[in-house]
Amino acid sequence: MAATISCDLAIVGGGLAGSLIALALHQRRPELSLRLIEAGETLGGNHVWSFFDADVARDDRWLLTPLVCHAWPEYEVAFPAHRRVLRQPYYSIESERLDAVVRRMLPPEAIVSGRKVSAASATAVVMADGDRIEARGVIDARGPADMSMLELGWQKFVGREIEVPDGHRLERPLVMDATVAQHDGYRFVYCLPFSPTRVFVEDTYYSDKPDLNIGALNRRIDVYAEARGWHVPAGANDLRSERGALPVVIGGDFEGYWRAGGARVAKAGARAGLFHPTTGYSLPDAVRLAVKIAEAPDLSGAALHDLTHDHARAAWDDRKFYRMLDAMLFRAAAPEARYKVLERFYRLRPGLIGRFYAARSTRADKIRVLAGRPPVPIGRAFRALRNVK
Repeated sequence: MAATISCDLAIVGGGLAGSLIALALHQRRPELSLRLIEAGETLGGNHVWSFFDADVARDDRWLLTPLVCHAWPEYEVAFPAHRRVLRQPYYSIESERLDAVVRRMLPPEAIVSGRKVSAASATAVVMADGDRIEARGVIDARGPADMSMLELGWQKFVGREIEVPDGHRLERPLVMDATVAQHDGYRFVYCLPFSPTRVFVEDTYYSDKPDLNIGALNRRIDVYAEARGWHVPAGANDLRSERGALPVVIGGDFEGYWRAGGARVAKAGARAGLFHPTTGYSLPDAVRLAVKIAEAPDLSGAALHDLTHDHARAAWDDRKFYRMLDAMLFRAAAPEARYKVLERFYRLRPGLIGRFYAARSTRADKIRVLAGRPPVPIGRAFRALRNVK
């Protein structure tokens, strides 16, 4: 027989955005009755999330401190004509830590994992087995809705954590190694040294299509490891593997995208359109929204809808600059030459670079990014910028 459960707030989707909201609410307002609903058995899936020091405001660090697994004082980038170490801290979170921290902090009844949802409204969640959760408010954080409303490029990747018995000799994260051969758009390799012998290696592309040739990307990771002299024993199993395609937004209909995810339901994460238009990364936005919700005086379904919609709409309106740059990258730059855009960008000041990744570029930053001759044909650059929304 179907059961009905009542609570103050239900969060649908136990990924990064949903889990951070649950953590923020529990820490700031422990008297609330929460339900965090996840279709998988574990929270966070199988992911590594990384962020730059400037991505998260100092006043909001309390939310991430228990989750950080790795921290470095600097990171590095490499291009065919430019190599640089940026002395800005860089951090990584592993999904296993997220799952463990949420389960430790929240009461057991607050986490509903291994349960699929068939429908969600502003005040109720219907489970696939017929059970129902009724709440003062519901937040849908299940991931992207119908992306046909948006004009997109893609940052797609295959990542593997490997053990190198004799050591990988990386001193710091290599956030972009674009000295590799260019395939399928702008390609770079991303390396995180988790220990002297453990390294996470990700083959990444800024590509016109989200399609992934997983076999080819895995072979390229093998070639990259061999070229660096990393001797991985034959038959050794990866410590971790993941793959995905992050949206890079060139333009589109924000309101249409919002309605596609449920017209009157509060939303978070990618479902709300809250991710950086150029990188597709969602962690900084997930932190900002989680803190904002934890401070909201009204957690009713209608109030949460208005709060999350208005927050996401304001972010969309504020980020047209990044969508313009994405248009130049995908419409004006030849795929094999896209690395030149990023190579030029990484010659700019560290503070500007940090604010860019945080989606907090100042007016002066924007002028500096656009100043001078663009690393793409000027005529194509002007044509690319037409009709960016």
